[in-house]
Amino acid sequence: MTRDRDGAGRAVGVEVNPVAGHIGAEITGVDLAGELDDAVVAAIRAAVLRWKVVFFRGQRLDHAGHVAFARRFGEPVVLRKRGSASPADFPEVETTADRLELGGKFGMEHDEWLRRRRHTLLRGWHCDHGARIDPPAATILRAETVPPYGGDTTWSNLAAAYAGLSGPVREFVDGLRAEHRLGVGYQPRPGGDAYVRHLLDHQVASLHPLVRVHPETGERVLYVNGYYVEQIADLSRAESGAILEMLLEQAVRPEYTVRFRWEPGSVAFWDNRATIHLAPGDNAHLDFPRTMHRVMLTGDVPVGVDGKPSEPVVGTEVGRW
Repeated sequence: MTRDRDGAGRAVGVEVNPVAGHIGAEITGVDLAGELDDAVVAAIRAAVLRWKVVFFRGQRLDHAGHVAFARRFGEPVVLRKRGSASPADFPEVETTADRLELGGKFGMEHDEWLRRRRHTLLRGWHCDHGARIDPPAATILRAETVPPYGGDTTWSNLAAAYAGLSGPVREFVDGLRAEHRLGVGYQPRPGGDAYVRHLLDHQVASLHPLVRVHPETGERVLYVNGYYVEQIADLSRAESGAILEMLLEQAVRPEYTVRFRWEPGSVAFWDNRATIHLAPGDNAHLDFPRTMHRVMLTGDVPVGVDGKPSEPVVGTEVGRW
């Protein structure tokens, strides 16, 4: 629906209600399937930048409406390859169904693949496509079918995590860079492993600043995650491992996080430049479907505190998916 504006040009009827101290807000008074007034779009954009992830409930979006909503905020990513569950007529939409994604594709069930990919408590935390030279700016995820319990997603605010470091540590990490590489944390199966061969044949890696300057807010962001990052450049493996563990533990401290209970029709819209998130790990043993659809928005090349952009290492170039 179209919203009127008040005398100051703000959207009338739109409410932004924070749900945690550092991250997350629920937005009410908006029909995402309707024709959104510019003031509503501006209010949503401001909320995403301020709260890093925002939530909408009870929405009636279909694939076309999902893409149309995303286009109000940027250019949707079109992936070259998607799973068979993704809608053929909407190349911007990727469908993620937990028991379909990679299940059986590489000679193992999905739950085994998850265990090998997330063999430590911090490994599952990630931003979307973080090994690319230009990771997506944002992700918009909507729920179609969710389990009656379990299946929550958690996000963490990396700007707050950086601000929470002591001054000497902030000064130290400001000048560092780290390699983000696809599949670095995966534990191979003994003997032959088809997924390892897949990773080697489709390698993607970039050298990103350990502290990124947000292109819209100017905030400094602790640009780490558990899934793609394993080595800080110019440090020994021992030094790098100890520092990364400390920074990752900082990044996902409970006070910097928010957890969302999905319902059919729920939508989450997050800033992929300033957050990492953890997909649920508590529903693999449950015999309930969980079907979600996402649209990602194209992003820019990260820039560090020194003003230098990220550098591609292998398998990635700006704008080429």
